Amino acid sequence: MQDRADLTRQASFALGGIGESIPPVAAAFLTEQPMIIVGGTDAAGRIWSSQLVGDPGFLRVPDPRTLLVDALPLAEDPLAEVLAGPATVGMIAIEPTSRRRMRINGRSTPTTGGLRVDLDQVISNCPKYIQKREFRFLSDSGSAPAPGGTRHVTRGTALTPAQQRTLRATDTFFVASSDESGNTDASHRGGNPGFVQVLSPSVLRWPDYLGNAMFLTLGNLELHPAAGLLVPGWDTGSTLHLTGAARTLWDADETARVPGAQRLVEFTVTGVVEIADAVPLRWSAPNYSRFNPPVS
Repeated sequence: MQDRADLTRQASFALGGIGESIPPVAAAFLTEQPMIIVGGTDAAGRIWSSQLVGDPGFLRVPDPRTLLVDALPLAEDPLAEVLAGPATVGMIAIEPTSRRRMRINGRSTPTTGGLRVDLDQVISNCPKYIQKREFRFLSDSGSAPAPGGTRHVTRGTALTPAQQRTLRATDTFFVASSDESGNTDASHRGGNPGFVQVLSPSVLRWPDYLGNAMFLTLGNLELHPAAGLLVPGWDTGSTLHLTGAARTLWDADETARVPGAQRLVEFTVTGVVEIADAVPLRWSAPNYSRFNPPVS
């Protein structure tokens, strides 16, 4: 993918940002976060993306090769069964307040009320396309709802009209992918509202903007098209989970019609899970990134 994009030299430098352990400054960053995104693969081979939340401090780093997460997904969450046993996971911690983020990939095992993740990769990322937001919890404790709590859940194989409107209005989503061996990664995608195009109830398209040239997500999709998307309800606490397959479009004419696009990614939806009031975490209205290209 790097060769095809003619970015091999830049990519070689960028790949130096991939390590195997968490440095002290990153460990401190993790302890300050109220949320982490996680991606994994279910028993049917479908990839899903979700979020785990808790009071800052619910993420802990007892040693540079281990992450402890004091939270589990709701029973209704598509990753609940996956994370109930050993799993290969991709994770991204993102701090919209400061536009910082880091990715953590490894192998998780369940603990009492949470997860232990033995790390394979720790990846630094740039702050581009992150919308600035401030967080608050609805409850005094700030804790996530207990697993098994009752929530209104909508399931389907295509997007409802309301879900299509949500996607057209979103400025952020997360995408989980894996290589052909199941090594999983989670990544962030951001832009001005409208950067996600809804072509039909089962087909989405978004621009791939100029980034760090690692091509971790697009490289995975080239080898293994399965992917999972998470669209957080920043002001409602809802979660919209999509699973399906994605491919990179290199059509120069199509790409030229989308401001800022280096190439396009098309995603075919095969499964949808929407959970209302999934988490008690709420975020302020966004301050859009100055790097966001305009949306035509």
